[in-house]
Amino acid sequence: MHALDFSFFTWDVFRAYVLTGMYFSFALTAVATIGGIVFGTVLALMRLSGIKPLELVAATYVNGMRSIPLLMVLLWFFLLVPFIIGRPIGAEMTAVITFIAFEAAYFSEIVRAGIQSIARGQVYAGQALGMTYGQNMRLVILPQAFRNMIPVFLTQTIILFQDTSLVYIITAHDMLHGFTVAGNNLSHSREAYILAAVLYFVICYTLSWVVKRVQQKIAIIR
Repeated sequence: MHALDFSFFTWDVFRAYVLTGMYFSFALTAVATIGGIVFGTVLALMRLSGIKPLELVAATYVNGMRSIPLLMVLLWFFLLVPFIIGRPIGAEMTAVITFIAFEAAYFSEIVRAGIQSIARGQVYAGQALGMTYGQNMRLVILPQAFRNMIPVFLTQTIILFQDTSLVYIITAHDMLHGFTVAGNNLSHSREAYILAAVLYFVICYTLSWVVKRVQQKIAIIR
């Protein structure tokens, strides 16, 4: 059995093979988080609207997405969307659309739970001031709910970042893909995958530490 050799992994190798993929992984995480929160908030408001058709549509979408593995959804978008529209949309765009659509279902449940955690007295206070449902939700309920949800949002973002490695299956140039290409081209595949795991661990552990700090600060504010 040959000893592991990590000497091949220099800054030049990192810059040539991994850096672009890392940028894409971070960008995909950021875009999917923002898009997922926006779309998820809309879905959560639909489920809490009291309007049965809207509730049914939102519940069907959320429960459907949460019942299907992300990898399967990714492959569906990659293979079926070009077939339906008659032209390819590219691996990167497929990844962006899929992640926003998929993560919206999870962020929706976070937002819904956050809204429901706000005391009913806050709602009644807004109504007593003559606010409409939309004004009450926008000015009173959502600001408090979003503040309470920040740690959960960040935790879901960490999970989302880990899931970005799945885009490797559709040949999108993410961070894992960069390590794979480097390992194959330089004949150090084992070392490349070990280094990829270490980098993912460092990034996710650091983000987890940030989440813990944020939770402590929010607890102090409360």
